[in-house]
Amino acid sequence: MVDGIAPLAGLAGVVARQVRPAVLDAVDLTILQLLASDARMSRRSLARTLSMSPPAVGERISRLERAAVIRGYTIDIGWPEAGFPVTVFLTITAVQGQSLAPVIEALRRLPEVTDVSLVTGAIDLLARLVVRDHNHLRELLLERVWQITGVQRTETLVTLAEMQPKQFAVQLLDSMRGSCDGRAHQGGAA
Repeated sequence: MVDGIAPLAGLAGVVARQVRPAVLDAVDLTILQLLASDARMSRRSLARTLSMSPPAVGERISRLERAAVIRGYTIDIGWPEAGFPVTVFLTITAVQGQSLAPVIEALRRLPEVTDVSLVTGAIDLLARLVVRDHNHLRELLLERVWQITGVQRTETLVTLAEMQPKQFAVQLLDSMRGSCDGRAHQGGAA
């Protein structure tokens, strides 16, 4: 504890909250799988594919949005093609007793940081970054990351190659739908 502050105090305010999984049936999983394949698919096309009415599909989508199962509709940017070809994993160890919440918030503000995870083990945080090149990484570490109060040590893991992109959401939803067998599906257990 530094200055009366517990190192893990304040984390609840900066990490995603734990949620209760929504109950999903086979139709919900099919809608999610279709939208994961093509987020621009119209409700009318979804309805035709599912042999349902557009209002029924619309109500299901609205329910999935309210339950935060569908969090938004977005594009998948090819960062290498956009000029950021280097993916870096950065392990971060905080100063003993230092609160991690301000460190996570400071990392969140860096545009190159795609995500940060609080992890177990010898390190405290694992961050993923995308950068243009070695010089960009060097500048980011020296001038921004290492200036964050509470960062004691980092280890930089530069990716050499990545597997071909897969349709993760489509594949996982398909396996969930397969295990559903007509029963309602809740958070990983059929």
